[in-house]
Amino acid sequence: MAEFSLPKNSKIQKGKHFAAKPGAKQVRQFRVYRWNPDDGANPRVDTYDVDLAACGPMVLDALIKIKNEIDPTLTFRRSCREGICGSCAMNIDGTNTLACTKAIEDCGSGKGDVPVYPLPHMSVVKDLVPDLTHFYAQYASIKPWLRSQTPAPPKERLQSKEDRARLDGLYECILCACCSTSCPSYWWNGDRYLGPAILLQAYRWIVDSRDEDTGERLDDLEDPFKLYRCHTIMNCARTCPKGLNPAKAIAEIKKLMIERRA
Repeated sequence: MAEFSLPKNSKIQKGKHFAAKPGAKQVRQFRVYRWNPDDGANPRVDTYDVDLAACGPMVLDALIKIKNEIDPTLTFRRSCREGICGSCAMNIDGTNTLACTKAIEDCGSGKGDVPVYPLPHMSVVKDLVPDLTHFYAQYASIKPWLRSQTPAPPKERLQSKEDRARLDGLYECILCACCSTSCPSYWWNGDRYLGPAILLQAYRWIVDSRDEDTGERLDDLEDPFKLYRCHTIMNCARTCPKGLNPAKAIAEIKKLMIERRA
């Protein structure tokens, strides 16, 4: 049997423990992944005791409390705090989700430590911040804007209610990358496979009745890796914090590929 070992500099070490202050009433521990590219040290997991009696209900509230009151060196992204921007996407309690919408009481059935890691299988900029450069480059590659050949109308481009309804379940994607980073096919072929998030976005434009470049969009996806690495594992649908189904969008693109060959 073959045995594999991680490089020494990638092995996660035990980090510091920041104990709760005297008088804390409702303490819960958060185990947070830490890595600083500037100090040359291995990644580590620091443990923070947080008094939930003086903290908001979401994991992001706890992280903000840690940064403001316990350890100002902790680095993470956040912005809207309402599940709209996707900035605070990370792996919490073993699941990719948004820290601003993940309730602390939902982690570990309300008991035990709360593990917090960056999105998996992506390069880390620092601590909980993943490098999304390649992800955004893939998004740009599908040309995510309305493409038309006919002259623009005097006012807006109209849609029927039925055509508009076809965009439901697609336009809500916030590009948080939770689905793509939960996909084994994207883990192993992320350099060429576009992944569930980008393919869902591609389908959003393919089915838009106002778009007039469907043929070219399908041509761009007709590739052994860009589209067909999806094996319907369904991790993407399970983890999407917006309740979307990227796997269904990918299946619909494949159906369109078959229909146009007939």
